[in-house]
Amino acid sequence: MRPRLIILVRHGQSEANVDISIHRWVPDHKIKLTKVGVEQALEAGHRLNKLLKPDEVVQFYVSPYLRARQTFENMSKALDKRRWKYCEEPRLREQDWGNFQGPPEEMARIKMERKSYGHFFYRIPNGESGADVYDRISTFQETLHRAFASPSFPSVLVIVTHGLLSRLFVMRWFHWSVEEFESLNNLCTCEFVIMEKNQETNKYKLTTSYNIEAEAGEEFSSEDVMEDASESDEQSLNSSSLSVNETYRHHCIHRLMDL
Repeated sequence: MRPRLIILVRHGQSEANVDISIHRWVPDHKIKLTKVGVEQALEAGHRLNKLLKPDEVVQFYVSPYLRARQTFENMSKALDKRRWKYCEEPRLREQDWGNFQGPPEEMARIKMERKSYGHFFYRIPNGESGADVYDRISTFQETLHRAFASPSFPSVLVIVTHGLLSRLFVMRWFHWSVEEFESLNNLCTCEFVIMEKNQETNKYKLTTSYNIEAEAGEEFSSEDVMEDASESDEQSLNSSSLSVNETYRHHCIHRLMDL
């Protein structure tokens, strides 16, 4: 059974969000939440709890990176232990930046080169491109669709992951173009993206949206839809509500071009 809600959550503020140089000596998967990040995750758990109906159960899929696991652990404190299930999913890990990152001047060159080449297709030296991550997100979604076939699948699915992964997840689900993907700003830490199922059509629609870079957004038509929209969930970038929780926008210091 397809869940009533699919909720994507970016991890809370991490040590690298405060000091990006930490990538030079701490493995990406071992980077922890800051005190602020822990507080964000606790608050996100209360926000999630308010979205649940009585007796609903939550299925969590969580990136194995420490900051994502810590986000889940603190979110789950707001929920009755009988109301959630947990699965760690390696395919939800962050984009691979090639182990330890180099000195600032090298990383600045890579980011400028990526900006010129395009975020989706540019492959980070010894790491992954956005397209590589898209491929593993595609296989993860295939796994989800098989899991949804079970009548006992929980009615709320929460995916605790990373900013890029969240953008690629909705790109793949709603069949957005590369240009649409590259127009999206990054999520704030512990921000939700909510997909809600239409009970009549059994398809999903975003009830929140991503901010769009004005300049990049001019590269595609917001009226674009699939050739046969009846075969897919509602996926036009403009069809989603523009009601992202503005309370958390002030946390969003890392935009798409600065990821």
